[in-house]
Formats: sequence, C-alpha cells, structure tokens
Amino acid sequence: MGVVNVTPDSFSDGGRFDEAHAAIRHAERLIEEGVDLIDIGAESTRPGAPPVSADVETSRLMPVLAALRDAPVPISIDTMKADVMARVLDAGASMINDVAGFASAASREAVKTSDCALCVMHMRGMPQTMQVQPSYDDVVVEVADALRARTDALIADDVARDRVVIDPGFGFGKTFEHNLALLRRLAELGSLGFPILVGLSRKGMIGTITGRPLHERLAGSLAAALVAIERGARIVRVHDVAATVDAIRVWTATR
Repeated sequence: MGVVNVTPDSFSDGGRFDEAHAAIRHAERLIEEGVDLIDIGAESTRPGAPPVSADVETSRLMPVLAALRDAPVPISIDTMKADVMARVLDAGASMINDVAGFASAASREAVKTSDCALCVMHMRGMPQTMQVQPSYDDVVVEVADALRARTDALIADDVARDRVVIDPGFGFGKTFEHNLALLRRLAELGSLGFPILVGLSRKGMIGTITGRPLHERLAGSLAAALVAIERGARIVRVHDVAATVDAIRVWTATR
C-alpha cells in the first residue's frame, strides 16, 4: 500500500503533494514502481495534528480520486469522517482506511451497504491527545480486544468478514515500548481471523532504534516491513514503494 498525503502537515511528506496535480503524479509514480493499492489521505493524523472539516478534506480528495478512478490498482481513502466516506465511495473508492476503527455508528452506516474493503485500525484517543502518556497493562491483549470489539460491531451491522482487515495502529496512542511489543507479538493478532495491515514506514520507532532523522529511515523501514510480513502482515503501508517491492521480492525468493 503506497501512501499519498494530500495535506500540508503530514508527518513524513506533508506539503510535498498537497496540490492535486502533484498528488496525482506521485500516485502514478507509485503505480509504476509496483504498488498494489494506493492510500490517499487528506487530513493529517500525526500526533497533535489539528482536525479539518469534512468539506476541506473532501475538496482535497476529490480531484485526486477522480483522476485515479480508472487506475489499475484499488484506491483506499484514509478518513475518519462518515460524510467523507460516503462521498468517496460514490466517487469510486475501493477501500476505507479508518484510523478510528469505525467506532461511530455513522461511519459503519456509511460503509455497510458498499462492497468496499475496510481497514479497522486501533487508536487510543485522537491524534490531538493520543501520545499524552498512553498506558496499557498488556498492549497486545488490549489492542486485540479493542479490534475484536470494532470488527464485531461491523459484522453485527451485516458487513461481510471478507471485507475487513485490521491494523494495530503503530504510533497511535502507543509508546516506543508498546510499538516494539506489538511488532514482536504481531502474530498473536492473527487469532482474530482477519488479514493484518501495518504502517511502520519512517515512523518514530524507526528513528528511536536507528537514531536517524525522518528522511534517513529507509533501511530501518524496510527491515520493519519484512519483520511484520514474517510475523503475519498481509499489507504493508509504505512511502518508499520501489525499495519495499525489491526487499519483499528478495525475501520471498529465499523462503
């Protein structure tokens, strides 16, 4: 899954692709590099990021989605807002990636009659507050329990199980130690019975381990992606598609 942020303030590439034409060109480049699906976001979810309105978010998304509607790969939209979900599904999105995990009845209502894929992510709190002293007794057990509750709610609303993937939400209401525990024990989330998606690319935990600044975290991100795949991840959400594709091909060939 290749990341396209149509935002001025995302943690890794905010402002690089906030104009529609730049975002479209970037998505086309990711397709050439071998991406399997594209995830477009128009509201930053970095720690402390301020929210934007549904109208602003939609105005950023629609030109990009319209240009990519006939792309040879599925298009996922990263949004927490039910109104935005409904609009982008009408415009041809194939997946909704909700960092709030479809916690609201409105979000479940917006997606339940579609056949789109759904990514249910775990986040404790909201982006504005999630990194204020997050605490768990056992982060893996508690994340699994929360994801089970969210997926149960979707299925109770008649969403087919095969539409759902889960994401433990690395960096979303977790400390460095929590993130490491989740990666070490990622396979335990397989007991929930859903494909696992992970987003580790360039994140703070990579910087903490390597001591590298944001744009020098490629090697660490590749290592983390391969560890995640080895422990059960089916989708890796990344910024550096060509390098990740190559790493996965070599890893797969040697298994």
